Order: sequence, then C-alpha cells, then structure tokens
Amino acid sequence: MRRRADRRRIERFARELGRLTREPATLYLSGGATAVLLGWRPSTIDIDVRLEPERDELLRAIADLKERLALNIELASPLDFIPEPPGWRDRSPFVAQEGPLTVRHMDPYAQVLAKIERGHALDEADVAAMLTQGLVEPREGLRLFAAIEPELATAERERAHRKPPENLDAANVVARRDELAAVRAVSLPLAMCPPNVSV
Repeated sequence: MRRRADRRRIERFARELGRLTREPATLYLSGGATAVLLGWRPSTIDIDVRLEPERDELLRAIADLKERLALNIELASPLDFIPEPPGWRDRSPFVAQEGPLTVRHMDPYAQVLAKIERGHALDEADVAAMLTQGLVEPREGLRLFAAIEPELATAERERAHRKPPENLDAANVVARRDELAAVRAVSLPLAMCPPNVSV
C-alpha cells in the first residue's frame, strides 16, 4: 500500500532518482510536492513530476522507485492543463542537485494559473498560500495569463469537444463548451486578485 509523501520521503525520492540518472536532466516538482517542501502542507498523496528530457532510463527508474518506496508518483505538471507561460523555465526555483539530476519546483506562476484553471478547493488553498508567501505577484500573474489566454480558450474548447457531457445533444454540447471556456477565462484574472491582495 502506497503511503503519503512527507518532506523526508520526497527528498529521498529525488536523491534516489539522482543516483539512477546517468546524463544531465531536470526534475520539476509541482502540486503537493511543492506545497510540502515549501511548508504549507505536511504531506501529499501524489508527487507530481515533469522530466526534461523524458528519457526511457528515467521513466523506468521512476516506475521502480514508485514500487520500492511505496509512493504515488505521477508524470503530471501544470503544463498538462494550461499552455506554456513564457519564460517558465527561468522562473522555476532550484531545489537540489542530485548528481546529474537538477531538481526544481515548477514555475510558481504556471502552478497558480493551472490551479485556478482547475478550480478545486485544495487548489484554491494552494493559490492563497503561494500569494501569502510571495511566490507569485498578482500583476505578473495577470500579465502571464494575458499571454496564454488565447491558447487557453482554444485548449478549453478542444478539451470539451473531446469529452462532451453525456446527456446533451450536439447543439448544446457546443454551447456548453463555449460557455465553460468563457467562464474560466474570466475566473483566472479574478482569482489572481483576491480581496486581501493589492495589485
């Protein structure tokens, strides 16, 4: 049975993966792993990671560590939910160097924009924590949102088209798809500016 990951277990995973890495690569942590390492959650169910480059040896190593360390490790990142914000790699904070493996947090702005786009209760709490800790600044978040908004709306429509609601006819599917895209496009900038945060 896989267990929740606290700071010690996340750090051990990164250390073990670095030991198994043969060539330079970067491991980006996001979601619960970022929350745990930066201190606003004690543990997380999943360790969400992105690899660059995504080599077979590293994928096999992650599969092995997932079983050996009894961890839930997911190949998932904010970029699975939103278009790439410009400059995201340069804004990804350094965590550790484990042999040839560089460990970083995924760009906090990419994390915040993806969390707002998904809109889950835990995501909203994470956004509030990142704003409180000064990891993101609302004005810059709005600038980056504006940069990805055209692609975001297109991605929303494509996702809705791939997974239409089961009980709607074709005309209603199209209308609902566009409505959801519009609602999320509006909700992103609003969430970046909570009432207690000045822009």
